[in-house]
Amino acid sequence: MTPQPLPSALPLTDRTRHRRLREQGSLARADLDAILDAGFICHLGVVIDGRPLVVPTVYGRDERWLYVHGSVASRSLAGPAPVCVTVTHVDGLVLARSVFEHGVNYRSAVIHGEARTVADPDEKLEGLRRLTEHATPGQWSYARRPNRKELAATTLLAVSLEEASVKIRTGAPDDGDGPDAELGLWAGTLPLTQVWGAPVPDPLLPPDTPVPAHIGRREGTRHG
Repeated sequence: MTPQPLPSALPLTDRTRHRRLREQGSLARADLDAILDAGFICHLGVVIDGRPLVVPTVYGRDERWLYVHGSVASRSLAGPAPVCVTVTHVDGLVLARSVFEHGVNYRSAVIHGEARTVADPDEKLEGLRRLTEHATPGQWSYARRPNRKELAATTLLAVSLEEASVKIRTGAPDDGDGPDAELGLWAGTLPLTQVWGAPVPDPLLPPDTPVPAHIGRREGTRHG
C-alpha cells in the first residue's frame, strides 16, 4: 500500500519549537525531505537502562517513514521506544572578524518519534529496498537480495516523519556592519564539499569484472 503523504508544513510542538536562532528554522516539509535526501547517514538516539546512546547508521525513507536497520542483537534497535534521529550536513565554516561571531553553514533535521519494529514481511523488504537505494541507487536490482535467514537476522525500525525540527544556516558572517568591521580583518566563508571518488574493486574480483554503470557514474559527482 502506498503511504499517504504528510502535511506540507511540519507541526510546531514543544520538542520542535525553535528557542534560539529562530530565523534559521523552517517548518517546510520540503526542506526536511531535501535534507534527508541529501545524505544517507543519521544518528539514532535512544535511552538504554536510563542512559543515552547515539548510534550512527544508514537510513532510507518513504513519504511517511524513516527506516533504519541492524542486527536483531542490537539493543539500540529494540522497539517500540522513543527515539531521536538527526541528520546534519556541514556546508562550510563562517569565519567572522571576531571569534564570537564564528559559525557554520549547515542543514540539519531532528526527528522525534516512537520507533516501531517492522514485522510485516512486505514492509520489511520494501524498507530494506528503500534503505539500499537511498545510499546507492540501482544497487537493489544489481546485488543479491536478502534471503529468509538474513531477513530473520535483521531488525528494521520505522520512525514517523511527522514530527521534526529543521534548521538551515547559509551566507556570510553577521558582523559586517558592526564595530569589528573597522579592524581590517578578512572575513567570509570557507565552503566544504564532498565528491565521490573512483570505485575501488575488491582485490578478489576477477580482473575483467566491469564496474556497474549505476556505481561508475557517481565518480566525480558531489555528495550532499
